[in-house]
Amino acid sequence: MSSRNKIVHLITRLDFGGAQQNTLWTARHLNAEKYDVVLASGRGGALDWEARENSEKGIYRAAFFSSLVREISPGRDLLAFFLLWRFLRAEKPDIVHTHSSKAGILGRLAAWASGVKTIIHTYHGFGFHDFQNPVVKKIYVFLERWCARFSQALIFVSRANWDYALKNGIGPESRFHLIRSGVDLSRFPFKVEDRALKKKELSLNPEAPLVVSIANLKPQKNPLDFVSMAARVSAEIPQAQFLFIGDGPLRAKAENFARELGVFEKIRFPGWRKDAAEWLAVSDVFVLTSLWEGLPRALVEAMKSGLPCAAYAADGISDMIHDGENGFLIPVKDVELLSKRVIELLRDPDLRRKAGIQAEKSIAEEFDIHRMVREQEALYDNLLGG
Repeated sequence: MSSRNKIVHLITRLDFGGAQQNTLWTARHLNAEKYDVVLASGRGGALDWEARENSEKGIYRAAFFSSLVREISPGRDLLAFFLLWRFLRAEKPDIVHTHSSKAGILGRLAAWASGVKTIIHTYHGFGFHDFQNPVVKKIYVFLERWCARFSQALIFVSRANWDYALKNGIGPESRFHLIRSGVDLSRFPFKVEDRALKKKELSLNPEAPLVVSIANLKPQKNPLDFVSMAARVSAEIPQAQFLFIGDGPLRAKAENFARELGVFEKIRFPGWRKDAAEWLAVSDVFVLTSLWEGLPRALVEAMKSGLPCAAYAADGISDMIHDGENGFLIPVKDVELLSKRVIELLRDPDLRRKAGIQAEKSIAEEFDIHRMVREQEALYDNLLGG
C-alpha cells in the first residue's frame, strides 16, 4: 500500500487561462514522493493534450468527463455529479482540490457525498459578479455558501477576492488562505535580440509604439473596450499599433468592431501564441480591460517584463497596481480615462520608464509559481496532520 497521499485536482475544462495553467503546473510539480496526483477535468479543452501527455509519462493520472461542461445543463450536471461521485468513491483520495465554478460546486458536492475528509477549493475568480442578473448571482452565492460549509480550506489568489467572499458571506474566514496565482518569474523579462525583426513577424512597424493585451476574448475580459481604446488613442497618436493576444467567442465581434471604428488595420488579433513573453518584451504599454478578475497571470507577466500597465480596477488587479506609482488603475468601463492614460504613457518616455521600473520591482517572490506549489503542499500537510 502506497504511503503517499492521494490528491485529486478537479477543474471544469482545460482551456487556455490562468486557472487551468496553474492547475496543470501544480499537478505536474507536486512532490511525487509525497503525493499521488490525479487530474480530472471536463473533456474538450485546448490543453487536454498536456494532461494526456503528462499522464502517459506517469507524472500523474488524468481522467476526463464529457458531462462536465461550463454551461448550466441540468441533465449533464446531474450526470457529471453521479460520475464524479462514483469516481471519487473508487479512488478514495485523501484530498479533493477543486478549481473553477462548475467543478467547484459539483466536485465538492461529489467529494462530500463520497466521504472525502479533506476538501479544498481555489477561487481563481468567482462564478458570480456584479454584471450578471441579480437572481442568477443570488443562486451562485447560495451554492458557494453551501459548498463552503464542507470545505476545509478556501484558497484565494487575491486579497480583493478574499474581501468579496466575506462581503457575500461565503465561508468562515478561519478557513481562508491567500496563495497567489503564480508565474515562472525566471522567464521574465524575456530578452529579444532584434525587436524590429520580432515586430515584422506580424507586419508591424518596427518604429511605431505598440500597445498589447493578453486575455481570452470573452465577456469577462471585455475586449471591445480594448478596441474602443485603440480607436481613441489612434485619433491622437496615428502611428500607434495594437496587439491582442488570445482567442475566444468574442473574436469575430471584436474584429468587426475594429472595422466599424476604422482601426482594424492597426490591431492584430493573432490568437494564442507561445511567444507571448517575447511580445511583452517588444511592447511599450500593457492594457487590461477585464470587468472582473481573480489575479490575472498576464498582468503579472507584463509587470515583471517591466511594462507600464493601464488596467481597469477590477478585483485582484487592485492588489497589484497602485495608481500613479507602478501603473494606472482606471474605473471599470471608463474607456475615456483608459485612453487618456495610454496616450500619456505613449507620449512620455520618462513616465513609461519609471512606471515600468516600479512595475517590475513590485512583482516579488509571492507571485512565483514554484512558491505557489510549496504553499499548497504546506496547506495539504497541515490539513492532513503532517
